[in-house]
Amino acid sequence: MAADLLDLNPPVGKREQTKVANRAAILEAARQVFGELGYDVATVRDIIRRTDLSVGAFYNYYRSKEEVYEALADDGARRFRPILRKQYQEAGDFESYIRGAIRAYLQFLLAEEESWQQSAQAANRNHPTLRVETPEMMAVFAEVKAAIAGVIERGLAPRVDADYLAASCIAVAREIGERMLERRPINVEEAAEFAVALILGGLTALPRSTVS
Repeated sequence: MAADLLDLNPPVGKREQTKVANRAAILEAARQVFGELGYDVATVRDIIRRTDLSVGAFYNYYRSKEEVYEALADDGARRFRPILRKQYQEAGDFESYIRGAIRAYLQFLLAEEESWQQSAQAANRNHPTLRVETPEMMAVFAEVKAAIAGVIERGLAPRVDADYLAASCIAVAREIGERMLERRPINVEEAAEFAVALILGGLTALPRSTVS
């Protein structure tokens, strides 16, 4: 009788596990489709064909390919946050934090690029580089800002506007990262050192913040 009851009651969380698996299947299919066809050409139907899901099931999770791309961006940011946090925890000063964070970001960017290429099985870089601001990406910004504010408060960096500096560091890393991926051979260390030198060199010329 107990065995029958177990059979009649699915394990707790099974529905949620199914949702997680379906979302993962959609994102992996989208990665392949965007890589092979290009974001502009790809359609929702192209993505659905790469999964075992029905059209209706797909729309239970995402309403458009734009939402799927945002989910991919969110997933990348979510995976990068622990890496970024580790850089802050291990850094002894502001320069080592900036250098470690930018190098880690560029290495992560390269790993993502290689993942797109493997999924697409394509020789040419063909994944979208749209700029979207998802909740996880905003959380990355907040973490960078908090880290910068923290080293400033400890007297390890000049007292400048942490909000502007965080935005500047992220913008520099993004732009240099994009150019790095276009070069052959790709040189993470060269790109990281250029970005660090640019940020640290410009830091001395910034006006000091009056915000305590």
